[in-house]
Amino acid sequence: MVSKLDDTVFIVQARLNSQRVPNKMLRPFAGSNLFGIVLDKLLSSKIIPSENIYASVYEDELFEEANTKRNIRTFRRSRESANNDSDITKIFEWHDKLPHKYVIIISACNPLLKVETIDAFVKQFIEQEEDNLFAVIEKKQYYWNKDGIMVTPWPEGQTLLNTKAVEPTYEAAHVLYASPMNIIKDYKYMGDFTKPGGIKLFKMNELEAFDIDYEWQFEVAEELYKRFRP
Repeated sequence: MVSKLDDTVFIVQARLNSQRVPNKMLRPFAGSNLFGIVLDKLLSSKIIPSENIYASVYEDELFEEANTKRNIRTFRRSRESANNDSDITKIFEWHDKLPHKYVIIISACNPLLKVETIDAFVKQFIEQEEDNLFAVIEKKQYYWNKDGIMVTPWPEGQTLLNTKAVEPTYEAAHVLYASPMNIIKDYKYMGDFTKPGGIKLFKMNELEAFDIDYEWQFEVAEELYKRFRP
């Protein structure tokens, strides 16, 4: 019988056509680059089988970084996949082509992510009954919707905005995702986000989830990485 771990593929999805941060994946970053950093972390994992690691790429430069330099298996994305931002079946072209039941996607945009956190995520996923897992950041904060209506339950007995007393909420970390493979063809990912408990949550450190979406974040992340190199 194939174990849950052996039946899981670990994918880093990357492309070079970022508009907000040009060449984000391969631009020099603290003596390396974002793509190479996350691949090296996966290779140093104490849990992940190296043969289950894939880089999903379109450009030759990314293929060279993964396959030529590190001997990591690659899935060659189509041009359409690398330029699509909305169709999950096209973005994740591998969903019906790789022989695995589950997928764990690891973002390359979070350089402060620790190998130990990746391993803890994988360990929880393979040991739990649920077939999905999503990394989140715990927040104790107050929130309002677009109409200015407060959506955070006001803490009983409080007369000011005391974050120590407020009930925690959870923010998407956008770094670690686990999902069944066979639901992607039906335009589903991980599970039912509208159903209470439909997505199993994995709480992680906020610093490790620092995400690079804009130019200023690239510069800040590089300084943080030099100081707190995971």
